[in-house]
Amino acid sequence: MNAILHAQQLTKHYPGNIALDHVDFAAIAGESIAIIGPSGSGKTTLLHCLAGILRPDAGTVTLSSAAGPVRLDSLGDGALSRLRREEFGFVFQQGMLLPELTALENVALALMLNGTDRTTSEARAAEWLAALGLAGMEQRRLGELSGGQVQRVAIARAQVTGARIVFADEPTGALDSATSNEVLDVLLQSVAANGRTLLVVTHDPNVAARCQRVVELRDGRIVADTGCAVPPPSQSAPATTDFKGAFNV
Repeated sequence: MNAILHAQQLTKHYPGNIALDHVDFAAIAGESIAIIGPSGSGKTTLLHCLAGILRPDAGTVTLSSAAGPVRLDSLGDGALSRLRREEFGFVFQQGMLLPELTALENVALALMLNGTDRTTSEARAAEWLAALGLAGMEQRRLGELSGGQVQRVAIARAQVTGARIVFADEPTGALDSATSNEVLDVLLQSVAANGRTLLVVTHDPNVAARCQRVVELRDGRIVADTGCAVPPPSQSAPATTDFKGAFNV
């Protein structure tokens, strides 16, 4: 089980603060990982460095690919943007969708930015929205959707491109408890059904408890890693599981 994403000695400073202090981290394909810790512990900074949104001051982030390992920290801005569009999906607390677009257009846009034609993009987007319980709502704009429905649109957008890793930053933080559980069900089930890796930053112990692995940060360092499934590098990776079901769209 070789790591799909591997960080070594990640360090990130802000004025008067060390956000990450020589952090080592690895994730394998298919894991769901909760990143927890108090405010200011470095959770979001770690997520953003792993996703190539932030560049670390020191250390490396390596993504495993069919063509060989790719060092995110060494890529230029254009290449890094392309890699994020093709390999990663993102779900944020407030959705980070475009309010002037419909649900269908928001999801299809992720494919169109990668060069897929509009007709194919919208057909694929419609499949994902239907799989996540939003059939019939494709033409609604964000203001016409509930908070939970908006997050479902964001989850569809995060996966429509076939992203191998989904990064979620407090995806249920702005929702009530019942809606939070519904959205978490959709997120975990859809990611698992497609054999993807999920990294989720959360303050919610219920969210963390639903993940296979919990990584705790304090003062920019990992202080606990419960359920870590990454074995020594000498062990080989198993064959990829072909997940089937409602979310395998």
